[in-house]
Amino acid sequence: MKNQSYVTEFVLLGLSQNPDVQKIMFVIFLVVYIATVGGNLLILVTILSSPALLGCPMYFFLAFLSFLDVFFSSVTAPKMIVDLLYENKTISFEGCMTQLFVSHFFGATELILLTVMAYDRYVAICKPLHYSSIMTSRLCGILIGVAWTGGLLHSTIQIAFTSQLPFCGPNIIDHFMCDLFPLLKLACTDTYVFSLLMVANSGFICILIFSMLLVSYGVILFSLRSHSSEGQRKALSTCGAHIAVVFMLFVPCIFEYARPPSAFYFDKMVELFYTSLTPLLNPLIYTFRNKEVKNAMTRLWKKLMVQSDKK
Repeated sequence: MKNQSYVTEFVLLGLSQNPDVQKIMFVIFLVVYIATVGGNLLILVTILSSPALLGCPMYFFLAFLSFLDVFFSSVTAPKMIVDLLYENKTISFEGCMTQLFVSHFFGATELILLTVMAYDRYVAICKPLHYSSIMTSRLCGILIGVAWTGGLLHSTIQIAFTSQLPFCGPNIIDHFMCDLFPLLKLACTDTYVFSLLMVANSGFICILIFSMLLVSYGVILFSLRSHSSEGQRKALSTCGAHIAVVFMLFVPCIFEYARPPSAFYFDKMVELFYTSLTPLLNPLIYTFRNKEVKNAMTRLWKKLMVQSDKK
């Protein structure tokens, strides 16, 4: 990575400067991270071990969402947790750019995946007789490819601009991770144009996809008028889980990136929510509201117990 920068590393101020508070946070976020990875891996293994679920597009996309959440939470959480034990919290320039690239890659891929999942629900509810002929395994593979490609394109654009900014000091980032606007504040140049590009690449895309999702779910809910009460209940249960996840991810994203690059004191809390807590809440929402996944988990547990008894 070629850069005009004189800065070789950045200092992260983290979530708190109080040693006692840091110890408490260390325990809390370590538990949250373990639960996040464990919960998402449980959903992933459950779906992969159940041919009936894996053959259904909705659960295929859910497995991919859990896969993304494992990696998305692992981009920032481990370093943030380890930094809570140390007074000096540093990250190299290359490490900072890598963290920025990977977090936006998985984040953007997940946003596109939620759009794909909304389309899947639209076809299932509004065109049930044509569902199997539309949502083929080939189309599902193409949609996953689109999500990967969109995430890669988005993060490549971000890093292409950010890595070329000159950083000659100071090198203190008032955050627990490397992100766009905290880095722009440290650049030794006028970043007005860069800020507009960042808002266009991140904020505008968030607003556009979020608006499309709201319209799509509005169409789905409107179409439920002609369904039976049982069909309405099942569809509302599924869509309710999707809508909850959409709001948890998109609202913080829009707040963070669809505005001028000015700092607010609660920016850290907003970013902490959607990088650490949202990946934890996703499996909870989808598991507790989904009878098929819970039944599959029960069968998997019984199978493991039987194999354990045989040994």
